[in-house]
Amino acid sequence: MKTCLQILLAMLLAAPMGWSQKKAPQKNLENEEEEYSSITTYGVTTNTNSGLLGGFMFRHSTLLSKPLFGKSQYRYLGLEVVNVRHPKELSQSSNTGARFTPGKQNYLFVVRPQYGREVVLSNRSEDEGISINGILAVGASLGILKPYYIQYQVRPGVVRTEAYDPVKHTDAGNILGSGSLLQGFGSASIVPGVNAKMAFSFELSAFRNSITGVEVGFLAEMFAKTPVIIPSADNQNLFSAGYVTLFFGNKK
Repeated sequence: MKTCLQILLAMLLAAPMGWSQKKAPQKNLENEEEEYSSITTYGVTTNTNSGLLGGFMFRHSTLLSKPLFGKSQYRYLGLEVVNVRHPKELSQSSNTGARFTPGKQNYLFVVRPQYGREVVLSNRSEDEGISINGILAVGASLGILKPYYIQYQVRPGVVRTEAYDPVKHTDAGNILGSGSLLQGFGSASIVPGVNAKMAFSFELSAFRNSITGVEVGFLAEMFAKTPVIIPSADNQNLFSAGYVTLFFGNKK
């Protein structure tokens, strides 16, 4: 009996030590939130100059040793590939029920490499919290102007897939639908430009190393020359858009 009491007493004395050992890693985990050296995310985006799916994005941010106004800051590197639509674009159904966009002559795809800063405005205190980051970035814009293909009825029973020509394809009733999105890249032209964006990133994470979140922001873009999307409409070389990006990724 005496031996049992001695064993029980030893266990009771050892318990606080065990609890403190278990709590110590928890404290380190709480401090670890500000110690991530890099953030890598990818996602899909939509904006006011696109359809529901505007394009895709990739971002890699690296922690800098010097804070900005007492806030942790990251070197921001991003890449976006998006489709820019003309404000006058409105698709409709042809006589066969297929969809096409009247008057559209070109697609405008844009590749945007971006460089800037990402600043932690509000950090998570727990795993279930929300982290808010501010982003400022600028970069080059590589516009790819690709011909828009249509299925055109030359005469009854003869349908050809051709690049839309407003001079040649004057009868909208003979347009039976749009061609493949992949057609015409060999005839595409390049339009260079620049862009700048300001955004807020809201990060939600079920686990500390993983990220799920939303980026909301505003982007302005200007091209060296005016990309003609719809010849009969007013085309411009300056675009502005609000956008929303849903992203996933991880921290290291």
